[in-house]
Amino acid sequence: MLTAVASIFVFGLLIFFHEFGHFMIAKLVGIKVYEFSLSFGPKLITVPGADTTYNLRLLPLGGFVRMAGMEPNEEIDVLDQDRVFNKKTVFQRISVIIAGPIMNFFLAILLLAVMISFQGEPVPSNVSGAGEVIAGAPAQKAGIMAGDKIVAVDGQPINTWEELVAVIGARPDQEITVDVIRNNEKLQLAMKTERNEAGQGKIGIYPMEEYKRVGPLRALSLGAEWTVKITVTIMDFISKMIFGQAPPDLGGPVRVVTEIGKAAHVGFFMLIQMAAILSINLGLFNLFPIPALDGSRILFLIWEKLRGRPVDPVRENFIHLVGFGLLLLLMVVITYNDILHIFVVNQGSGLQ
Repeated sequence: MLTAVASIFVFGLLIFFHEFGHFMIAKLVGIKVYEFSLSFGPKLITVPGADTTYNLRLLPLGGFVRMAGMEPNEEIDVLDQDRVFNKKTVFQRISVIIAGPIMNFFLAILLLAVMISFQGEPVPSNVSGAGEVIAGAPAQKAGIMAGDKIVAVDGQPINTWEELVAVIGARPDQEITVDVIRNNEKLQLAMKTERNEAGQGKIGIYPMEEYKRVGPLRALSLGAEWTVKITVTIMDFISKMIFGQAPPDLGGPVRVVTEIGKAAHVGFFMLIQMAAILSINLGLFNLFPIPALDGSRILFLIWEKLRGRPVDPVRENFIHLVGFGLLLLLMVVITYNDILHIFVVNQGSGLQ
């Protein structure tokens, strides 16, 4: 039940902001909007407006904003001839289309800012402990775990993170013993340090974090900073997948719902963080130059500007229709793989 409620909340939020971006700029440049709809299929709730009808539909697979002049051979009322999408400048039409993905990035900033406002800004703690252990590093091989507090190195007492850095830094490529406290139990672990670029010793741990309260402006600034970092990380991973430097890792609706459910069970802040990451993914995905996506529509408009005349609307719509069909086919394949993966995991979890 929690997974269902959390999924509806997250998907609804992402779709609303994306479509509201298109809607807001369309209204701003004077385009008539016939319909603003969340989801597809039969109408569940309809709210009529002066120019626009607002609908909530049955199938939660996305949303759309239906504007005047978007369909070939569409009959336009005489009074609305100047409020047609195709009558607007190329820049205005690109603004309408790109506003959807931009709103997804803006939503990510807001969500992360809200999380930071309540949770605080994570800053390195001066406690001499392991906040994160790097896989394959000396600390991980020796058995140090995240959360362990380091109290001594080679018998020398350690009280702060600075002391830990100084003591280990003075021992590059050396065998050392490290005393740690884990669950009120003292353990002594042996390891050999490595040498970093500066010639100092390291064992492969990051400091623990603590949270510092910040104001709303700082929270927004951090939200924007984190959004940029997450975007760059996603783009880097996508490029590695394209060039075969990383294994393909595509997830469909089933996997997304599963991850949303996991985040919701951890807590509200984790759910907010998951929603922010998904919003960034949605914004990026829609900017890809794939037919039926916003990125492809922007390319057609740029081509129109370069050649001085628009592409034949019937031909463009056909290309988008084919692209939409291929995207649906891809989604079916990914969904099948997601379900198969969940089935295999569940079967495997029962083995001893």
